[in-house]
Amino acid sequence: MLDNFWFNMQYGMNHVLDINAYDHVLFLLVLTVPYMFKDWKRVLLLVTMFTLGHTISLVLAVYGVISINTNLVEFLIPITIMVVAIYNIFTAGKKAPNEKIGILFFLTLFFGLIHGLGFAGEFKMFVGRSDNKLLPLIEFALGIELAQLIIVFVVLFLGFLCQTIFRFSRRDWMMVLSAIVVGLVIPMLINSKFLS
Repeated sequence: MLDNFWFNMQYGMNHVLDINAYDHVLFLLVLTVPYMFKDWKRVLLLVTMFTLGHTISLVLAVYGVISINTNLVEFLIPITIMVVAIYNIFTAGKKAPNEKIGILFFLTLFFGLIHGLGFAGEFKMFVGRSDNKLLPLIEFALGIELAQLIIVFVVLFLGFLCQTIFRFSRRDWMMVLSAIVVGLVIPMLINSKFLS
């Protein structure tokens, strides 16, 4: 039982930390870069909304409620990253909004749905014909959340270092990282099978 739990959790962590599927990391990077450690509650809520969206789409796909063209999803995933990165570029230097639940939270949930659909096919094969699909899904989601929190911590820590030791302004930190991500996402869009 514990072996299954750890295996499923590791599978979720590997899904996020897979170097060949860095789209997840890029999304978390642009989602986190506007914030500092003092904003940890807001960042935690955003990351959890993303995990929730990801998990909902996996549930819907595993139980056959939805099925979507994988080429379309593989095109939409870099679009979600691009939208957040461009949003960061245009809002860099402005004070982060203080609202409890705003459009950013709903967009993050929606973008989580899209990212989850990108993994739905592989996850369906993973759970196979198992009678209990929900428990592995929850364990997998816990792994995703843990891996995402690790990435978020690294981004916040690098932001802290750059803004305190190297004296980058918050605006420059946001703009530079978001622009780099835009540069990394453009080839993903161009090489998308959806456009072929």
